[in-house]
Amino acid sequence: MRSSISNFKERLRLPRLFFRKPSREEEIHGGPPLEFERPIPTAPWRGIAIVITIIVIVATTAWELYCLSLGYAPTLNDNEDLWTMRRRIVEPESIVIIGDSRAWFDVDLDAFQKGLYKRPIQLAMADSTVLPALADLADDKKFHGTIICSVVPHLFFAPPGSPPMDRAERGEKRYRNQTPAQRLSEYLAMPLEEHVAFLKPDDLSFEALLNALPIPNRRGALVPPRFPPYFQTEDRERRARMWEKCAEPGSPLAKKIQQIWLPLFTPPPPPSYVPKDVFFAGMKKGIEKRFADVAAAVEKIRRRGGKIVFVRFPHTGGLKELEDRLMPRAQSWDPILKMTNAPGIYYSDFPELSGFNCPEWSHLSAGDSVEFSKRLVPHLRAALQL
Repeated sequence: MRSSISNFKERLRLPRLFFRKPSREEEIHGGPPLEFERPIPTAPWRGIAIVITIIVIVATTAWELYCLSLGYAPTLNDNEDLWTMRRRIVEPESIVIIGDSRAWFDVDLDAFQKGLYKRPIQLAMADSTVLPALADLADDKKFHGTIICSVVPHLFFAPPGSPPMDRAERGEKRYRNQTPAQRLSEYLAMPLEEHVAFLKPDDLSFEALLNALPIPNRRGALVPPRFPPYFQTEDRERRARMWEKCAEPGSPLAKKIQQIWLPLFTPPPPPSYVPKDVFFAGMKKGIEKRFADVAAAVEKIRRRGGKIVFVRFPHTGGLKELEDRLMPRAQSWDPILKMTNAPGIYYSDFPELSGFNCPEWSHLSAGDSVEFSKRLVPHLRAALQL
């Protein structure tokens, strides 16, 4: 009997350790026996490694060339970690730009530095509301600098839980809770993003490419509007510049983005299960609370000797008509200035600021942003009494 078991073990080449009593270490730690070794099959591993490496290099190069042919270029991705890097360098007397993507695109930091004698810190964020950043600076007891705040009513009054509020809050949370690994990851990613075009998670990730497939929606499906594709570059100071291809006259990309803005800026209809009077009363209450929250934050900053100026940056075409109809100036801009008792600069009030055209209706081209910033500086100096 013993001989047959021994022969059976030899035929199957089973390790001796499966037929012995476990050691003390094995009983304590559990898991597979400590002496277990998986045999490595004989294969041309060096050749396999070389072939796989060549395939990866060729595939990566082909994908990079294809993305370049579509017009993508190496640039940093605007994310919470990059925003946090800029937030960390805010000093007590800094000039800080907050708000939405119009302040992100339309402000030239060099022109502002030359006219305001201090280089601003760009904290404006695309598709975000201003309250989280404003409240954060108001709660920072060391800060008593200057804030240049962009106002786009559709985003300024975005309610809690909405995408603009969520995006702004993610930046604030990352600033407060960023881990060493997240910080190191951003430092390592930046050189790659500055040299590789296909590192665009919003456009070229597998999920983004799947979402871009032209699949018709089900009838009656409530599908959120699409966001614009890549059409800007960004540097380490978070200075955004419109892609030249988008700024060209008659640009197909600009026309495509124009048609994205309209549904994106159109509020959804009231839900059918909520009476309209109740729904609109809730909206009115939310807007009034936003006015009060902004006024309270401004007052905190002002008590410490800080300053703030609100700016309405240019918008044109069908988007301007839509914004002016949904949120008239008398219901948005004027109450902000009245409740905060802060100065404001509305571009259309000044001929030298109102003659600019936004190629895709919402942002200035890279060249126009420089000229607009130069013309805006004297008005900022007057409003801030510099």
